[in-house]
Amino acid sequence: MIFRPICMIPARLASRRFPRKLLEPFRGHPIIEHTRRRALLVDKMERVIVATCDKEIANLVINNGGEAIMTGDHHPNGTSRIAEAIQRFDCTHVILVQADEPLILPQHIEAMMNAIDIDPENDVFNAVGPLNCLKELDQVSSVKCALATNGDILYCFRRSPAIAQGKEQRHYIRKLLGLISFRKELLLSLVNLPETNISQSESIEQMKLIQHGIKLRSVELDEAVPGVNEPSDMDLIENSFSSSPQQQVCFDRAFASKTVFDAK
Repeated sequence: MIFRPICMIPARLASRRFPRKLLEPFRGHPIIEHTRRRALLVDKMERVIVATCDKEIANLVINNGGEAIMTGDHHPNGTSRIAEAIQRFDCTHVILVQADEPLILPQHIEAMMNAIDIDPENDVFNAVGPLNCLKELDQVSSVKCALATNGDILYCFRRSPAIAQGKEQRHYIRKLLGLISFRKELLLSLVNLPETNISQSESIEQMKLIQHGIKLRSVELDEAVPGVNEPSDMDLIENSFSSSPQQQVCFDRAFASKTVFDAK
């Protein structure tokens, strides 16, 4: 199979826990622009497209030389939004980067591309990383998963269902990250599958795939950089950024050539 990927970033302003977070300034630039520009640093990534139902986001991206595509405002999650947008493009795979991942590094996306290149027939890959601390096991704002010995994701949860001590759970529990890839044909078929009880009750869209018997293969990263789920996460990303020279170099590269028009 010829591997022709497109990177898409689903984006909307109506976040339940942190409305308009994608326009929240971080280091002088909106969150969405950090995510988009970092994806553009990936070698062999031909296009990075923001899919959104909000003209405010689309205008920000376009004014800064990026690509944006408008979608409907009815989508329950980013996967559904990307499934609408990807119909207009010629590609074999779509790499979905959640818009609230401003600290994602190019090598994280490159690891995903390498996994697809090795096994392009696999339907879905999801990046995972280690827990940063044991209290994350019961932190409902982030999704965790348990892995099989072959790297398949067995199940996902927000609060740990395990009875083992936390230090034991860290051997087989990983944090689910906002970096996913789909074969295009599989993604288009997902919209026709009915929602599942666990997916809806727990608000974990990956459980829809698992409950319908779709294999979800993990791509293990050596770190789990924080995303922005709620206002308190802004302090987490600032601390993570400040303590990482690698993050600072990536920031300089991402914003070296163009001026961002900050959203007001």
